[in-house]
Amino acid sequence: MIKTDPPIEMKTAYEMTEWLARYGQTERGGVTRLLYDQKWQEAQQALQKEMEAAGLVSYFDDAGNLYGRLEGAEKTDAVILTGSHIDTVADGGKYDGAYGIVAGILALKSLFKQYGQPKQTIEVVSLCEEEGSRFPLTYWGSGNITGLRKEEHIQELKDSSGTTFTEAMNAAGFGLGHFRKAKRDDLDCFIELHIEQGEVLEREGKAVGVVSHIVGQRRYNVTITGESNHAGTTPMPYRKDAVYTAAALTQTLIEQAKKTDPDLVATVGRMEIKPNIPNVIAREVVFSVDIRHSEEPLLESFSTAIFETFEQICQVHQTGIHIENWMNEKPVPMCQKLSALSTDILEREQIPYKVMTSGAGHDSQVFGQYVPTSLLFVPSHRGISHSPDEYTKSEDLEQGVQLLKKTLYELAY
Repeated sequence: MIKTDPPIEMKTAYEMTEWLARYGQTERGGVTRLLYDQKWQEAQQALQKEMEAAGLVSYFDDAGNLYGRLEGAEKTDAVILTGSHIDTVADGGKYDGAYGIVAGILALKSLFKQYGQPKQTIEVVSLCEEEGSRFPLTYWGSGNITGLRKEEHIQELKDSSGTTFTEAMNAAGFGLGHFRKAKRDDLDCFIELHIEQGEVLEREGKAVGVVSHIVGQRRYNVTITGESNHAGTTPMPYRKDAVYTAAALTQTLIEQAKKTDPDLVATVGRMEIKPNIPNVIAREVVFSVDIRHSEEPLLESFSTAIFETFEQICQVHQTGIHIENWMNEKPVPMCQKLSALSTDILEREQIPYKVMTSGAGHDSQVFGQYVPTSLLFVPSHRGISHSPDEYTKSEDLEQGVQLLKKTLYELAY
């Protein structure tokens, strides 16, 4: 058994977030806590002690999700669930995922202390994985709970050191049938409190973001095939330059996205060039395309139109093109009733908020296809995330905890 520090009295989300960041802290002040590794195990076990110190009944499921349960007096078979994910990217921030967990613990602890036992059962969950940082698979935690992820999805997966997914899971004590099954059919709703990971709230002076939709995402690999030739002896009109074509396509993509809709985003984030030699015209370029929007019809029409344009440009440049669509996730709407409950509280308290879409995927994207789901944001300073520089002001963290507490009170008491 890995030893963790004993529970300590922590009253604020800032204090708890700083405490949790010690499990996996890096030299740069970030956090590296990957699925089933030692720091992940230490963090989960430390959180389990904190849950129990807060008066919650704690338990793991067989995927490694950790729960803290506040039993209801009347309704126990329709659980209100809140929380987020414990894993991080390599050298990531302290708040991404972790904040939603500590906020849930603090909210439940405060509710029980102030109002006693709820009518309906509430649980906080520390989801085992969301990021896909160790293995090429995301949403393992929420995916197991909802049935989206299954054992066959991990059979061939290995991390960078060659350890298989199953080996890592079993070494941490999970996937062996020692804990209850991860799939659940007793959830009434899911509420996730998260940092924005963008700078909209801070720029607009809003304390809270109430998410209406999580955007749909389409991701592609685009391969441009030209012809390698000598950089000095091949006249410009005779060239079939894959880099020149890729540059034209990238510029067209970004310009068309800007013209189409303010909420549409398109990104080329990765590019590989062959043969990648300074004095040789490139014969091949492979680059990524990421397109996101909250409305499926617009996402579909833009994607169709832009790749038709790509084909036309390649004909002019006398280069070939191959387009591989490897991700096609539809937009997921959040529950209007749950969102209205939070906005009613915010308006009553005169707290400035913004109804917005989420351009990033979250566990709410998985739960939102399964049960009524609400996603709430607090500001991120300068929009920096997945970085040691990730930061949210203490007062913003507390504002989120209070909103979560009041939302859970309205639902469960």
